[in-house]
Amino acid sequence: MGLFNLLSANRSENLFLPAHGRGNALPKKIKTLLKLRPGIWDLPELFEIGGPLISEGAIADSQKFSANELGVDRCWYGVNGATGLLQSSLLALARPGQAVLMPRNIHKSCIQACLFGGLIPLLFDVPYLTDRGHANVFDKKWLKRVFKKAKEFEEDIAAVVLVNPTYQGYSADMESLIGEIHSHSLPVLVDEAHGAYLISQIRPDLPKSAISFGADLVVHSLHKSAPGLVQSAVLLSQGDKVDPFKIERSIEFLQTSSPSSLLLASCESAIKELISSKGQKKLKSRIDEAELLRDFLINNEIPLLKNSDPLKIILHTSKYGLSGIEVDKKFIEKRIIGELAEPGTLTFCLGFSSHKRLGKRFVRIWNEILTSFGQQKSCFFKRPPFDIVSKPHKPCSFAWGSNFEKVNLQDAIGRISVEMVCPYPPGIPLLIPGEILDEARVDWLIEQKNFWPEQISDFVRVIS
Repeated sequence: MGLFNLLSANRSENLFLPAHGRGNALPKKIKTLLKLRPGIWDLPELFEIGGPLISEGAIADSQKFSANELGVDRCWYGVNGATGLLQSSLLALARPGQAVLMPRNIHKSCIQACLFGGLIPLLFDVPYLTDRGHANVFDKKWLKRVFKKAKEFEEDIAAVVLVNPTYQGYSADMESLIGEIHSHSLPVLVDEAHGAYLISQIRPDLPKSAISFGADLVVHSLHKSAPGLVQSAVLLSQGDKVDPFKIERSIEFLQTSSPSSLLLASCESAIKELISSKGQKKLKSRIDEAELLRDFLINNEIPLLKNSDPLKIILHTSKYGLSGIEVDKKFIEKRIIGELAEPGTLTFCLGFSSHKRLGKRFVRIWNEILTSFGQQKSCFFKRPPFDIVSKPHKPCSFAWGSNFEKVNLQDAIGRISVEMVCPYPPGIPLLIPGEILDEARVDWLIEQKNFWPEQISDFVRVIS
């Protein structure tokens, strides 16, 4: 089927990103704009419009309004997704040769920023959920241990990056983590790509955005966790730890000089949807509906995992010895398309659309899958062989640019990788450029390949 046919195809149940659900939950103004004469909104940085880095014009006014409404000092709209703004943030936080402390479940975009920015990723391990194969959140005690170990590397640490909530919707106590980082006089960047709607603060029992706890920089993907179009994102900044000039210089380096007016308008409308009373009322309705769906599924013995994001449902396939990747294929055959298939789980994103008739259908399909595969014994996943803190054996940029050869994974012991091994989604690297492949890592990667046969190769490229 050709691209145009795929784009116009009607799928019965969209449980994947973007969160607007094939346009169903787009803000009214964006829907109206898209109904106008085709292309009328495809405009350059005209004087009246401006751009994210231009001090005058509609975009500048919009960014100032959004910053004021969100209670931050500055905000910048992005048209290269959270990726572009995370990378811009890292280049603003650290100079070439400096280190950035970041968790092992970091998105690959941050490793890429270290690569072309000459930064040293000091990677720290995180708790691991062996029953499902997920990275878990950590607490202040864990972070203190990380800082203690990081000192032994004697690197010039410029900043710390946190990821919250995770792709699957697990959320940590951000107030204590940010407080601990600031006690070391370091700025903190939070990848909150999957938590934009937390800025709404519509219910006290839901997690709060890291911006509420003093995070210096926070990046939101407005299509993952707000009703924005794909590629729309926003960077929020507050306090005096990061120079706005450095941020803008980095954004200019990494973002297109011809940003889409449509995507910029989507940034504005998505944020307004999260902070307006009408938008928050719709969001609360979606969350209430999602919680009713969750209760219905659990009452019908669907194995769901607990998380902090009511708009994400995690089906625990490994509880029955099943691969989420194989289960995903069965759901797709029944025209229910999830977001994140992993070896032990399948995550569905409800987004901002209504799914009132999903429950009974979901139960029926799951029971058919169990009958088809047969119930098997629960399977568990081996904890990754990561040290509490580690850094690449060679600089990322050096390894990336080195001459290389392609070797079989089992023959790679003692070699240094020139590439990332990174199943996508979720986009979390299992191996980064410059890391040395010791026996434990090779054995673990071979095991991972068995779980991700279509995502991990039998071969790895190493420095020749």
